[in-house]
Amino acid sequence: LMERVEVELKSNSDDVNIRKAVASGFFYHTAKMDKGGNYRTFKHNQSVLIHPSSCLKDESLPKWVIYHELVLTSKEFMRTCIAIEPEWLMEIAPHYYKKQDLIDTSKHKMPRKAGAK
Repeated sequence: LMERVEVELKSNSDDVNIRKAVASGFFYHTAKMDKGGNYRTFKHNQSVLIHPSSCLKDESLPKWVIYHELVLTSKEFMRTCIAIEPEWLMEIAPHYYKKQDLIDTSKHKMPRKAGAK
């Protein structure tokens, strides 16, 4: 179609707007990586994995993802995932997310266990 109307065909390496658009449609399908390196769905705290056929499986895993669907086999897998930034969720769906839920606690010190010496 682009050749027919004589528009130059070129790729755009800036995918942030595309990922934000997908996130705005699927903001309720969010998963966050926990400290053990596993993903948990945000609202239901359900343990899920990235599907083995996903292109994200071979990359360094993002802390936050949006997924299209969950597939249950021997384990629960997220299929069709993209990486997102948690700040986008407050922009897109402030009625669904609370700011304190989206704060990255991985950089904070954990309290000492009671009775530990």
